Amino acid sequence: MLRGNELQLLQGSIDLFPALVRAVDEAQREVWLETYIFDFTGSSAEVAYALERAARRGVSVRVLVDGFGTGHLPAAWRERLLAAGVECRVYAPLGWKGVFWPGNWRRLHRKLCVVDGAVAFCGGINILDDRYDPNHGRLEHPRLDFAVRVTGPLVDEALAAMSQLWQRMKAVQQLKHARLLGALESLRAVAPGASLPQHASQPQKSAPLSRAALVLRDNLRNRSSIERVYRRAIGRARTEVIIANAYFVPGRKMRNALIFAASRGVKVQLLMQGRYEYFLQYYGARPVYGALLRAGVEIYEYSPSFLHAKVAVVDGRWATVGSSNLDPLSLLLAREANLVVECLAFAQELRARLVQAIREEGRALDPAAYERRPLAQRARERLALIVMRLALALQGHKYL
Repeated sequence: MLRGNELQLLQGSIDLFPALVRAVDEAQREVWLETYIFDFTGSSAEVAYALERAARRGVSVRVLVDGFGTGHLPAAWRERLLAAGVECRVYAPLGWKGVFWPGNWRRLHRKLCVVDGAVAFCGGINILDDRYDPNHGRLEHPRLDFAVRVTGPLVDEALAAMSQLWQRMKAVQQLKHARLLGALESLRAVAPGASLPQHASQPQKSAPLSRAALVLRDNLRNRSSIERVYRRAIGRARTEVIIANAYFVPGRKMRNALIFAASRGVKVQLLMQGRYEYFLQYYGARPVYGALLRAGVEIYEYSPSFLHAKVAVVDGRWATVGSSNLDPLSLLLAREANLVVECLAFAQELRARLVQAIREEGRALDPAAYERRPLAQRARERLALIVMRLALALQGHKYL
């Protein structure tokens, strides 16, 4: 935990995009952006325009998107951004192998942006308009999601993580295409633990406000880092745990942590996805509800729009906002980034928004009704778990 961070909670693209565009428009030196999905429909195009403007005035702009979540940028936009001087890279393109090929579920799922080494953004929000979904079209209500604007010492950590991944990808690409000794030495130079260029953050005018940490998950040294901070916070909970998570298929240890918290009198409330989006995540989540409901965990389904949040508040003092779902894709395979915050004011603000969503837009699951769910639904749930386990086995993992 680092002291001296100023944090601003942002809800949805309606909050994030204006703050992001403003920061990019004020950039003097460099902009780094990572996202799983970069879409150009509606308000998300404003972010692309801001990146273009920054590059045209001489700012170094680097954009990294995921090869599955985004694929390749649309040709017209890619040409436009490249013409402006934006450097664009695609993380792990699928190619001809397809999504089920071993290793192809290891995605770049984190959402990070750093501007001039002075301000960072971290959360669960893609560059995607709140009221648009690539698979479902126009949404009547905005999706529920959160991000955080950060100034302070955490900015340097975010920048170091993004710079390291960019340099590693550049070195790997050099190695593949040229197979030169210099490319190999470059790859070694940015291995975990290697020194990276230092970017001094601009001094902040506001007083230190929050203790916070940037917790990264990867497939090298930080395989279970985000799950550990969740379980530690749940294990220390005394009065309340509130979790809002889009794709909730936790493993045994996480389920046991929630059950044990409820058994010792902690009020545990889960806000889950209530609208059908993807077969595996929607039906794969339902079988784990039974043990939680029997333990006294309150489960609410959010259905006005898609729930995309990955946030939690514990005892009104500890909070996390980030990109990591509590499912095997996030906890075992993807690169993720979560902010973990110990700040009463920040945690209370996030808690208030989650409590409002639960009270006004959440539908409580009745344990008795859950046990009486139709056989057809149980069959779909069983099929989803079987497919998920087989797919994970192909990726070299055993889960659930």
